[in-house]
Amino acid sequence: MVQDLNKIREEIDAVDKEIVKLIEQRMDLALEVAKYKKSTGKPIYDRERELQKLEKLGLMASTEFNAKSIQELFLQIMSVSRRYQYSVIGDQDHVIDAMFSEIGRLKVTQDTKVVYAGVPGAFAETAMVAYFGEGMQGDHVKEFLDVAKQVAEGKASYGVLPIENSSAGFVNGIYDLLERFSLSIVGEQMIQINQCLLGIPGTDLSKVKMVYSHPQGFLQSKEYLENKNWKQVSMANTAESAKKVCDEGDMTQVAIASERAAKIYGLSVLNPQLNVADNNTTRFVIVSNKKEYVKDADKVSISFSLPHTCGTLYNILAHFIFNDINMTSIESVPLSGKQWEYCFFVDFEGSLGDNRVKNALKGIMAETENFRILGCFVSDK
Repeated sequence: MVQDLNKIREEIDAVDKEIVKLIEQRMDLALEVAKYKKSTGKPIYDRERELQKLEKLGLMASTEFNAKSIQELFLQIMSVSRRYQYSVIGDQDHVIDAMFSEIGRLKVTQDTKVVYAGVPGAFAETAMVAYFGEGMQGDHVKEFLDVAKQVAEGKASYGVLPIENSSAGFVNGIYDLLERFSLSIVGEQMIQINQCLLGIPGTDLSKVKMVYSHPQGFLQSKEYLENKNWKQVSMANTAESAKKVCDEGDMTQVAIASERAAKIYGLSVLNPQLNVADNNTTRFVIVSNKKEYVKDADKVSISFSLPHTCGTLYNILAHFIFNDINMTSIESVPLSGKQWEYCFFVDFEGSLGDNRVKNALKGIMAETENFRILGCFVSDK
């Protein structure tokens, strides 16, 4: 005989009520554990103990399905308990505080050297002027790698690097440079990007055979180029592409670059807008070799690595949810030489001076590998 549905639901409600009572009891015990660990300095996260406990809990179940269900449930319960304990203990050892120093403002004088990749007319130069002001005279180098080297070696105080485009995604290799040279993000600048088709005055598009641009320029102009049987040649920078067309004076060659680059190199704008999206925007980051952030910073960037196993990323992202932190972006990159392991780059709202951020970072740092704070800065909203 099938039980009445309402009766079954009443029984479920009764069981759920007991579960809630027991979970609250468990959280009270987790608080006592946090107090003990706070007094002894013992770490909150003990991965080996958790794995052993999950195995024992699974063995208590009567079926394989129930065993997996119970292990999944307790995995989350233990994760929540840890986050509660992190909030109780806080950054008592000042690990997060020790990583970066708070300053009133970035040190910028008339002698400050800022470096960007490309030649005059590059979008990075536009970003530099937008962030530092018209009076800033920046130095330009050939590649993004050169920017990172100059800043890391102290030959330049700041560097300007593109990190993400609204239509083409993250710029390949930039996060790797931040990691490799231990650079910090101290600012960001959004630049509206309008990709133009440039050529020698009098160029006939029907006779064009070759187009130069940076790979991002090609990506952002993909729809326009689909109907063109032109050879695409990648350059280190869009403005460098314009300079090459100017220097060679060949009317069978064109470049995809900015209108500003056209004016600088005396080229004609053959098409004023190749990108389909009107809101085509590139996010540039200002990088430094110093671990510091301004007091009104409202955005944090971190990186960490995780094994490709069930639930690992979810448990890390839960630290943001528990601390009411809004995550703004996440990017994953395969780890070199480690199959199915990834490095994650996460941006979120907040400041390193905020206790909620410290609580989240303490938990993430304890439960990941290769954890690093990439920077704390004022967002360009």
